[in-house]
Amino acid sequence: MPEGIKLISGNSHKGLSNEVSENLGIPLCDATITPFSDGELMVQINENVRGSDAFVIQATCPPVNDNIMELLLIIDALKRASAARITAVISYYGYARQDRKVQPRVPISSKLIADLITAAGANRVLAVDLHAGQIQGFFNIPVDHLYASAVLVDYVRKRNFKDLVIVSPDAGGVERARAFARKLQCSLAIIDKRREMANVSQVMNVIGDVKGRDTLILDDMIDTAGTTTQAALALKEKGSHRVYAASTHAVLSGPAIDRINDSVIEEVIVTNTIPLDSKKESCKKLTVLSIASLLADAIKRIHEESSISSLFE
Repeated sequence: MPEGIKLISGNSHKGLSNEVSENLGIPLCDATITPFSDGELMVQINENVRGSDAFVIQATCPPVNDNIMELLLIIDALKRASAARITAVISYYGYARQDRKVQPRVPISSKLIADLITAAGANRVLAVDLHAGQIQGFFNIPVDHLYASAVLVDYVRKRNFKDLVIVSPDAGGVERARAFARKLQCSLAIIDKRREMANVSQVMNVIGDVKGRDTLILDDMIDTAGTTTQAALALKEKGSHRVYAASTHAVLSGPAIDRINDSVIEEVIVTNTIPLDSKKESCKKLTVLSIASLLADAIKRIHEESSISSLFE
């Protein structure tokens, strides 16, 4: 068991925090995180963290604003308790989709969140599959970027797929899909899609040969599942044998579960960066893979000042 590490869990994803704790053989810090009657949060670390290497495990998933505020208050509490180094372990980074100005008079939300985390006192960030790689540059502190593709690839390799094709649901995801296809030594296809407004998309065309083949739609997140289910339908219309989907972050908001249940997709493979217990019960097509061992390895390497990139070689 590495010495000097303190693991502090927010309330957003206790299940993942407990798994990371078990993998490292380090108990979670005793901490009190409760709301006052007016909705404000009260945070207190109930044990000595002076001089420690502190890791705050928190997903900024729904309720996003509450979970972000929790993260900031925990970091501030640790800073004022004289922790030697504070690392924010963010399995899902909320507000990531507004990463540039695409319209007049809109915020760059992901930059604002980065500034808040830094101002609160974090010395380092450990994040999983950021929506855009450029978000790393929004921080003026070191960012270690983990890729859940290692977990997803291992699972897909064990499946008996028929002449598999990896499909990017839009042009922006081609690099991700190409890297995934290279690891599995299989073909690549692209969905040509026009997005009319936020959370609404229309599939236009399939670029690539999918006829008679199994297809796996790969994305970094599934939110309302509109893009994924429309892409699956387009692939079926082009003659795909069986359609699957894979994603790191299963946000699954609004009509997502109903859309997946009613779709032609046979299985949706996701990781547990966001808690999914209740959603898994209502969607039998979900397969949830754990990233706890990946996070635990990264935490251990950060503490020991060894390489993170070698995890993905």
